[in-house]
Amino acid sequence: MAGHTAAGTAAGTAPATRATGTVGRARVITALRVLAVVVVAAFAVYYLHQHWDEFWETIAGIAWQSSALSLLALCVAIGVTTYGWHVMVNAFGPAIGYRTGAQIFLVGQLGKYVPGSVWLYLLQMELGRQAGLSRARVFVATLVHMGIGLVIAMLVGVIALPVIFDTSPNARWVLVLLPIGLIAMHPRILSWAVSLMLRILRRREHARRLRMATIGKVVTASSIAKLLQGLHLWLLANAVGTPGWLGLLLCIGAMSLGMAAGTAAPIFPAGVGAREGVIVAVLVVSGISAPQAAAFAAASRVMFIVADLITAATAVVAARGSRQRARLIPR
Repeated sequence: MAGHTAAGTAAGTAPATRATGTVGRARVITALRVLAVVVVAAFAVYYLHQHWDEFWETIAGIAWQSSALSLLALCVAIGVTTYGWHVMVNAFGPAIGYRTGAQIFLVGQLGKYVPGSVWLYLLQMELGRQAGLSRARVFVATLVHMGIGLVIAMLVGVIALPVIFDTSPNARWVLVLLPIGLIAMHPRILSWAVSLMLRILRRREHARRLRMATIGKVVTASSIAKLLQGLHLWLLANAVGTPGWLGLLLCIGAMSLGMAAGTAAPIFPAGVGAREGVIVAVLVVSGISAPQAAAFAAASRVMFIVADLITAATAVVAARGSRQRARLIPR
């Protein structure tokens, strides 16, 4: 009788012990995710602090209406970009809500301010995992979305290429890579590339053929985002009364090429340096002095950080306020 009692106690204790261990591991993982977000946000805030004085000196000479509209244009551009990423994630599995996708994408995007840019992918994958998505699905969707964005950036940047050639002959690589990128965006080729990546990751369950409608939505979102980013730069530069309407086209092209150059320079935080070089070259040609063009480029980068922080915080608040979504970041 005593033996039966001991056996029953042991059998009852084992599941309880396993359950306690599972809860403990879940809490540790959650704590690590929160710590990762805090560390990444701290890098962004630190970078903002380092450039704040330079930024404020430039903004002080611009009408507040232009500065506010410039920041608003960036925030809307980020929202549109998020939509494109959300569409791509939904193409590889059951649909997720925009609020859930926005929190994964926008909070994860802060990882680009950590040197190496690999943190962007890691953070997005972990946030996606907490939302019930596989890491492979988030990773592949992010890569495809980024690749399409890079091609569109080069395409829109063609507007400013004649100007860039005068100061940066190496920009001719765009003319070589652009046709390859456009061909690679064909649904069959892109689907084959995705299937190959998933085979490498051993996650074939997400291998779905991409449709032209899906790619079209991502292309449209990326194109609108590039136009808004160019508008952001133009609103800053036009405040001194130089670029004019022709300058708007140059600013759109310059910002697009700058974003493409930044994407191609992953070693630096958010492509720091690469983007500014392209922007300064175009602004100087449009009639702005080199020191002032450099100041606008620096101010633009700081405004990107502010917009990233604002949109990420908004996404977290909006996701927490929704009763119909899974909580991604604990309180």
